[in-house]
Amino acid sequence: MDRGGRRGAGAVIEGYVLTAETPAQDDYLRLRVVAGLTPKSEPAAARGLPNTWFAVVVRKDGEAVGMGRVIGDGGLFLQIVDMAIEPAHQGQGLGKAIMQALMDEIRARAPGAYVSLIADGEANRLYAQYGFEPTAPRSIGMAQVIGG
Repeated sequence: MDRGGRRGAGAVIEGYVLTAETPAQDDYLRLRVVAGLTPKSEPAAARGLPNTWFAVVVRKDGEAVGMGRVIGDGGLFLQIVDMAIEPAHQGQGLGKAIMQALMDEIRARAPGAYVSLIADGEANRLYAQYGFEPTAPRSIGMAQVIGG
C-alpha cells in the first residue's frame, strides 16, 4: 500500500505483489481459463497483448494469480478487460487492488476518457465501487465475436 492507503502498482498485498506489466502470454491464457473467462487462442493473444495500454499482474510466490488490462486509444476511449483471478486466490481483495491500480493509471494519463467495461455475473458490484454504472436505457452495450 502507498502512503495514501491505496493499493497501487508495485504494492504488496498480504503476501501478494501487484506490478504494472502486461501478462506473459502463457499466464494470460491460463488465467482467463481458470477464472472462467472465454478462452483465447495463442495467435490472438500474440497479436493483442503487445497493444495493451496498461496492465497489472498479481503474483504470489512468483506465480501470476491475477491480472487486469486496459486497452484503447489512450485519450478518448479506454476499456477495462481481462479481469481475472485464480479461484483459490479470490476473496483476498485482489480484484479491488487491480481495479484501483487500473483506475489510478487512467486518471493520471487519460483524464476525460470514456472508460467502459463488460461486467460478468456479480462483478458489477466491484465495478460500481469505482464509479461504473449501467448504461441502459440511454445506451446498450453490444458485442460480436469474429471467428472462433
